[in-house]
Amino acid sequence: MRKKVIVIGAGIAGLASAIRLQHAGYNVEVIEKGKLPGGKMNRIEKDGYSFDLGPTLVMMPELYREVFELTGKDPDDYIPMQRLDPMYTVFFGNDKEDRYEISSDLTHLMKTLETISDRDAQGFLTYIQKIYERFIVAKEHFLQRPFRNGSDFYNPFMLRQAMKLRTLSSADKFIGKYVKNERLKHMLSFQTLYIGVSPYNGPSLYSIIPMIELLYGVWFLKGGMHTMAKALEKLLVEIGGKITYQTEVEEILIENGTARGVKLNDQIIHSDFVMCNADFPHAMKNLVKDQKAKGKKYTDEKIDRMKYSCSCFLMYLGMDKKYDQVDTIHNFFFSEHLKDNIDQIFSGHRIEHPSFYVYMGSKIEPSMAPEGKEGLYVLVPVSDLSTGDEKWDEETIRYYRTKVLDTLKTIDGFENIENEIVSESYMTPVDFKEKLNAYNGACFGLRPNLMQSNHLRPQSKAKNCENLYFTGSSTHPGAGVPIVLLSAKIAADELMLDDGTLGSALTEGGA
Repeated sequence: MRKKVIVIGAGIAGLASAIRLQHAGYNVEVIEKGKLPGGKMNRIEKDGYSFDLGPTLVMMPELYREVFELTGKDPDDYIPMQRLDPMYTVFFGNDKEDRYEISSDLTHLMKTLETISDRDAQGFLTYIQKIYERFIVAKEHFLQRPFRNGSDFYNPFMLRQAMKLRTLSSADKFIGKYVKNERLKHMLSFQTLYIGVSPYNGPSLYSIIPMIELLYGVWFLKGGMHTMAKALEKLLVEIGGKITYQTEVEEILIENGTARGVKLNDQIIHSDFVMCNADFPHAMKNLVKDQKAKGKKYTDEKIDRMKYSCSCFLMYLGMDKKYDQVDTIHNFFFSEHLKDNIDQIFSGHRIEHPSFYVYMGSKIEPSMAPEGKEGLYVLVPVSDLSTGDEKWDEETIRYYRTKVLDTLKTIDGFENIENEIVSESYMTPVDFKEKLNAYNGACFGLRPNLMQSNHLRPQSKAKNCENLYFTGSSTHPGAGVPIVLLSAKIAADELMLDDGTLGSALTEGGA
């Protein structure tokens, strides 16, 4: 008889781990409180416009494809993609001389960099070489493995590898060794916000993110990012898994130090294992009610004292026209006061000059907007609820809405933007907390600082409870869609390792 696994949450990591376990011979049921799969990779549909709720940009597509290939499927049948070139446009002002189209084609990229400075173009190549060396170490020794025990990290070999990562400086300082132009530094460091950490005090290792973009490219998923969530749902059902929607788990049942299933509103579902894809801090505080299972490290008080990533204010705007003056679907608008902007995000103050990101998927995906019209997804990085002093009432929304639109009005083609909005909706940090159980509304989970990374980050296998596993952005190895897909693989492997099936699953191609 096949052993039963309950997966809490149909986020990307939950679905990917469910597929791996179902394929390996387990009987898997995913329980999701919402109506759709994907978690933060969800979809908003309104007035004929379709928007990705959260993630919008595909990096490292091989990790997206891997879970389909595992089951013998052709990923192109499920998640067709196209490479974007240029990848995105960066705006520093309203003049055309103040914008840069960034390509992952090295020849085109070098021409762009040389318009800034030959010396900085040379420095960029040095930065790429240096960070690539560290990327290989991280990929081979840290990102794809668990740290179940202290000895998994604290041994001579791993300590030597950790020294090679040189994580003590910030991304901004590391890049600044080789690149002096402030604009170019901004273009090479802001991507740390993809995982909710500041480039000015987050570990320098996270400057691998722009390197991955520039060396390997950025891709667009046909239909938008929610296509990935729907494809994972489809695959799981095809191979025999089950998904139950609009059902919220109230508690993880723990008896004698072992997870035995979950408690819902009106029933108890028993299982041999529990895989939790709910945000780790939320789960540990609200779903794990057995105090011994929390251990000394994850008491309610210590969960509150942990450091959290930034959050986001999102605007989903349906427009009554196309914006042909901008060619790229990904666009970053930088404030002249970028450091002050980022410092205010992480100190909790209202942002005076916010930088923001505009995504126009409807430029290449007709299904995302009515014919002849455009959908604008606008993301403003803001403080999480434990850090910020914003109330996120109508006044706060109006404040950031005005800041964004006033900036866009200075760009050719957007001068009349406020009068061209025909549909409008928002997501605030409060929405991320209440609708998606993101603790403190932190979109990217626990902040990946030095004290909350690698062996010091929550691991897949529960420390003080058997048969309980965690996956998702607050667990090792961290946030970002490709990384949570690695989290799903680690978590599934950890479960199978404990159950004694990992070797047979590997032999059969099941892990």
